[in-house]
Amino acid sequence: MLRVYKFGGASIQDASAIRHLGELLAGKAPRPRAMVASAMGKTTNALEALLQAARQDDEALYRRRLAAIRDDHLDVAEALFGPGSAVADELEQRLAELDAAHHSHRDAPFPFHYDQTVGVGELLSTALVAAWLNEIGVATRWCDARELILTDDRHQAANVDWAPTRERIASLEQVADEVLLTQGFIGATADGAMTTLGREGSDFSAAILAEALDADELTIWKDVPGVFNADPRRFTNARQIARLSYSEALEQTWHGAKVIHPRTLAPLQRRGIPLTVRSFLEPEAAPTVIGPEPGEGDTLPACMLRDDQLLLEVSPSDGSFVDEALIATVLTQFAEAGLHANLIDVEPLRLRLVVDNQPERLAPALEALTERFSVARRDGLVLLTVRHPDEALLEALDGGRTRVAERRNATTAQRLYRAAECPDSWRLPE
Repeated sequence: MLRVYKFGGASIQDASAIRHLGELLAGKAPRPRAMVASAMGKTTNALEALLQAARQDDEALYRRRLAAIRDDHLDVAEALFGPGSAVADELEQRLAELDAAHHSHRDAPFPFHYDQTVGVGELLSTALVAAWLNEIGVATRWCDARELILTDDRHQAANVDWAPTRERIASLEQVADEVLLTQGFIGATADGAMTTLGREGSDFSAAILAEALDADELTIWKDVPGVFNADPRRFTNARQIARLSYSEALEQTWHGAKVIHPRTLAPLQRRGIPLTVRSFLEPEAAPTVIGPEPGEGDTLPACMLRDDQLLLEVSPSDGSFVDEALIATVLTQFAEAGLHANLIDVEPLRLRLVVDNQPERLAPALEALTERFSVARRDGLVLLTVRHPDEALLEALDGGRTRVAERRNATTAQRLYRAAECPDSWRLPE
């Protein structure tokens, strides 16, 4: 059976976690043909903070943040291999390249600079993981995702050029029992500039590999045993789902379910490859399987929360009606800025949209819109989306909070609340 595995940042966050991953591959788990790994722990957040310091030209802060990232990775290298290892030298070289690149990219457009910075996290982590797996006898070949996944130049949310990507991946030489290890989240343009596939995009990278290799199964290893009908960190009585279909999983990820990246499922669905979500902490625990056939998750009520939401109300400046042309203009502007509308509601005199509060992307979009339309905004909101709701469930979740906006169809209800009125911990009615 040809398997592809994906391990997230929590599963390789330190030396102990990398050792545990090695034990898993050396013993309990069947050996995969290919594997994708994310950046270590909170490295992506740290690289985003580093980028911010570089863009602000705060040299002292930049140096402190770069040193912290360097220390985190070299500490892991020393814990695994002892002082003065070859992998430590490799990490130092990649960080020096990152440092030099900041001076040449400082005045480049933000999305381009972002990709050249943040994608380095996966290059660092996979160097450590590949070295450790080879150290313990799990034959592993490090592969550069920038040479495998060809994309366009839409930085921060690049689109895959599928035909050459499939050809590059399928042409990888196959050696018995050798694991191909590559990076999640990143690819490259035809001229070699690093791109990223969207925040948390390593799941998508694994799906690209699985599709190109015509895998029998993709397993995503998480710190939870599977997919739940609500985020168990936010809903105290969330319930694990044993099985659900591609289509239902797509609906839930589109609305904000965080276990799987939204772009992961399409390539798997094209080949009919099942996706298993399993715990690396409890590998024997029952997983969740997502596939072509419906399961209990296709009818079970499911809740998704999106924090830090922004409501925009766009109206014609001349008082005319909202028509198809206005809607198309606004949505095109958002698409070009890489913004996703989490809720869309059309009224005769206004178009209402709810989006994540992403200042770097919002600023140019709003500037362009306010030149042509009246735009009002409201910040500090939380969006609750419920799949397969009934009235009793909605009333219980509502809790008497003020609804800023809402939308509902036959299978999905969305309600927007003031964040100040929302609890940190929610509970589904029994």
